[in-house]
Amino acid sequence: MNESWRQNASFLIIDDQEYNISLLERILNRAGYTNLHSTTNPLQLQTLFHEVQPDIILLDLHMPELDGFAALQQIKELNQEGEYIPVLVLTADVTQEARKRALHEGANDYLTKPFDRTEVVLRIHNLLRTRFYHLQMQEQNHDLEQRIRVRTFELEQAKKEILQVLSRTAEFRDDETGQHTLRVGQLAGKLGAALGMTQQEVELLEMATPLHDIGKIGIPDGILLKPGRFTPEEFEQMKMHTKIGATILEGSLFPVLQLAKTIALTHHEKWNGTGYPCGLSGEEIPLPGRIVALADFFDALTHERPYKRAWTVNEALEEIKKQSGAHFDPRVVDAFLAIMEGTPASSFGQMEGVHE
Repeated sequence: MNESWRQNASFLIIDDQEYNISLLERILNRAGYTNLHSTTNPLQLQTLFHEVQPDIILLDLHMPELDGFAALQQIKELNQEGEYIPVLVLTADVTQEARKRALHEGANDYLTKPFDRTEVVLRIHNLLRTRFYHLQMQEQNHDLEQRIRVRTFELEQAKKEILQVLSRTAEFRDDETGQHTLRVGQLAGKLGAALGMTQQEVELLEMATPLHDIGKIGIPDGILLKPGRFTPEEFEQMKMHTKIGATILEGSLFPVLQLAKTIALTHHEKWNGTGYPCGLSGEEIPLPGRIVALADFFDALTHERPYKRAWTVNEALEEIKKQSGAHFDPRVVDAFLAIMEGTPASSFGQMEGVHE
């Protein structure tokens, strides 16, 4: 323990005899300890504990009004969780019962009066060394926790960026801006929140949704970019992007990719069972799939594609109302309309890039 610690170590001495306090202060001063605080009134323990913030407490046992055993209990209650403030009991009580009880109540060491001055200093030195090692460990743990928090944040940001890159990889083929996937993710998050999802579930939905069309990677350009209606054969091939996407995302241990797989597979299912690829109906369709079905439909309608013009927001809203209970879950439609009623069409278009 270096000299700065020796000078800075804060002592709280509690003894009802002024002579004992004076003796201890002289011994401690000679040993190089100068930050000393004392009281002959044990009832001041709580006040002095907060004022002094001691690194060590020297405590007598037998005192009027509040004895050392009760003081040990108070110290235990005053200590914050995980804190280590050593207590050295200095007493004339030489009985084994007192020693055992004091150590059981939280004392870290026990010396009887009259004590050897060198031994007192050595015991105090050892207790303080443990105290300062504990403080160093706390500081190192704090630094480590801070580094872990920073690293965790960086990994989370990297994960989000990777997901965005993956989603843009597929979407870039028929949406060079790559904004469709982001808009669908944002709207899906709003719908999830309106339907009672937790904040964590909403964030997961927003991250997973942009991968809903990743299966388009496996669709030939001649079909994906065709500027007209599909033939029945072409449409069957286009439908395969749902299964291709689910296959790409298969087997991940990460919840966001597990959810993305579910969405990729089910976002073209319809409430009435006429969707694809599995013909699921009603609540057989996972809720994220039902949410993304509407969000994807709305964004696709209100944006220009090689094969269609952009619908206005009002036109899209009317179509979604007609499809409630057929294409879409009525509950999801109600949540969507509530969101739209709170967002003027003009401002929604400006914010999300929707064409009027």
